[in-house]
Amino acid sequence: MLNLKRYEDDHAEGRELYAAVAIDKSQYLNELLSQDLYKKSINSRCGWGNSVTPLHLAASLGSLQCLRILLANGAEVDSLDAKAQTPLFSAVHAGHFDGVKELLKAGANPSGSPYNNSTPVLMASRDGKNSILKKLLEYRAAANVRTKISICNSPKAVSTGPLYLSALYEHLECFRTLLLYGADPDYNCMDNKFMKQSSSVIEFCLLHHCKTAFVKLLIDFGANIYLPGIDSVFGRSYLNKETEEFILRERGLVRSLKSQARLTIWKVLRDLGRMQLIDQLEVPPMIMRYLCPQFF
Repeated sequence: MLNLKRYEDDHAEGRELYAAVAIDKSQYLNELLSQDLYKKSINSRCGWGNSVTPLHLAASLGSLQCLRILLANGAEVDSLDAKAQTPLFSAVHAGHFDGVKELLKAGANPSGSPYNNSTPVLMASRDGKNSILKKLLEYRAAANVRTKISICNSPKAVSTGPLYLSALYEHLECFRTLLLYGADPDYNCMDNKFMKQSSSVIEFCLLHHCKTAFVKLLIDFGANIYLPGIDSVFGRSYLNKETEEFILRERGLVRSLKSQARLTIWKVLRDLGRMQLIDQLEVPPMIMRYLCPQFF
């Protein structure tokens, strides 16, 4: 037989923790969690619609003190809400950089939950939250993650990733950050599983009228400008002619030895998962400025 009274008491205690976070009463929250009865309910889910844990709520509201108290008292850092979203995802979605840092320091998975269609990196890329994106990538979040569904109604049912999102929403700094931290400039077009239906990032930029600066960055990072999909969209009346002409000019140039050396260094660091350490290489300042111009 179910012990309904105990269930109701547990639920009531969870609601009280939820309420303390909702009104940002960190001292009261601390007092509650000093009692074992409340501490047992620290990971309970409450709220209408998408029920969440107190930690989710603190992350989404940016209640930093409450978030620290919950973590110090054993709140599960990667707990899931009703939508399979983690507290880190909630903090990224709300744009709370300090909350993101606290959760990552506490051991949160920077890639979020495998049961959710999106990830913290995809969310930050879409919303243009470059500082948060950098922090996630510093903690080894995957830069080449795929969504499970397409972001656009395209005749090619394209699986997309952070580069596509940041280009589509015109977040150039996020686009650059992703490339610097290892995003593949030929992302999606070299995967045999997706080869018949995928489009390269350059093709995507052409079709969605992205600024030439996006394509220039891709080429700087070694994107293949001879892929057949690119030629298939040339000449269409609605394309950005400046970008089209830029690609054609680049095809007539030979990549310098300096450029090839930079690409090789980037590739080695990317393959090792150490792109975030590029500014720590022991090289002369002039070479460092060329390797990672974003720091100068």
